[in-house]
Amino acid sequence: MGQTITEKILAKHAGRTSVEPGENVWVNVDVLMTHDVCGPGTIGVFEREFGKDAKVFDPEKIVLVPDHYIFTKDEMCHRNIETIREFAQKQGIKYHYDPGTPTYTGVCHVTLPQEGHTRPGEVLLGTDSHTCTHGAVGEFASGIGNTDAGFVLGTGKVLLKIPASMKFIIDGELGEGVMAKDVILHIIGKIGVDGATYRAMEFAGSAIENMPMEERMTICNMAIEAGGKSGIIAPDDITREYLAEVTDKPYEVFFSDDDAIYFSEHVIPAEEIVPCVAKPHSPDNYSSAKDCSDIKIDRVYIGSCTGGKTTDFIAAAKILDGQKVCVDTFIVPATVKVEKSLETEKINDKTLKQIFEEAGCLPIAPPSCAACLGGPVDTFGRTHGKEVVVATTNRNFPGRMGSKDSFVYLASPYTAAASAIKGKITDPRTIL
Repeated sequence: MGQTITEKILAKHAGRTSVEPGENVWVNVDVLMTHDVCGPGTIGVFEREFGKDAKVFDPEKIVLVPDHYIFTKDEMCHRNIETIREFAQKQGIKYHYDPGTPTYTGVCHVTLPQEGHTRPGEVLLGTDSHTCTHGAVGEFASGIGNTDAGFVLGTGKVLLKIPASMKFIIDGELGEGVMAKDVILHIIGKIGVDGATYRAMEFAGSAIENMPMEERMTICNMAIEAGGKSGIIAPDDITREYLAEVTDKPYEVFFSDDDAIYFSEHVIPAEEIVPCVAKPHSPDNYSSAKDCSDIKIDRVYIGSCTGGKTTDFIAAAKILDGQKVCVDTFIVPATVKVEKSLETEKINDKTLKQIFEEAGCLPIAPPSCAACLGGPVDTFGRTHGKEVVVATTNRNFPGRMGSKDSFVYLASPYTAAASAIKGKITDPRTIL
């Protein structure tokens, strides 16, 4: 019986030749990530269960990335960051991207691949639901809770139920104005926010194979919005070229067998995917951007792990070049490296930063999760009142970006930028 890529990776890490969906197996973990929201809780579980003087399983396999509530005066947030800082020093954690120091990077899900912590064939767990982002490089990546993470800190292992796999094949060429965000919103719109509950979502087909790594990350990032345990894309030359720039550590690649058994298979022609939005208040509340063209907006937010990568800003700048925004438009790079790229990447001999400034966007915000998760009262970009916002973020539940009275429409950078120009939800093809 053939195995899927997910089953092969987990079998290897369980010391098995094969595994079956539904089995509970002990899995060795290659990388554990935590941040300022869940880090203190994870540390608390570890110290309670293993002792305050216990040592972590491997200080080089733990990555600490404070990123959510960084630019704030909130003392509780400061306490969380200090707890992580003290733990990193005590344990000799090699990879601690400390806010307020030259090591600070930004959002964890963009930091991990940029700093070479993601590799094919490995198991990467993180105390954040969007850890599934990293399946884009062909590894098993999933979010876990503080209790499991505390146990991983002490042992390097986790008891894991093998997820069944669902395969999504997107063949053909994506049309003008269509990005990875449109692809994954299309899929979630079809199957619902519970359509892939505790399953591995495997993405394949020529449309996926032609995507750059950062677009693949967007696809896998939002597997959790369909309830997925993980998202994964088989590694290829694009993967290898990307990794060659960020890591020299060896890795093993895995691929699904031709006779692998899937829970379900979904074939989606690329040409049926159009620029779209997820209407409030759920990522599966799908509509084409064209069908929402009468909805006026108050703000546009371009940022987050899903929409704050260099590729995302290049797309937004293509729309905004030579145009003017008519609503407050926030530009929030995910990491310091992305922030620097805004001054080096060019379109028509103008840097992305120049394009955003000339278009009338608000001053570029410092790299962090910022308003994607609302944050404290003084978090930059927080949404207030009954505002209608188009955002490149990944979740639009009530209160997600601050006020419970706000309305958040999820969209691609193309659609977000086009909407900023028109002051209403806009199909980017009308501008491109």
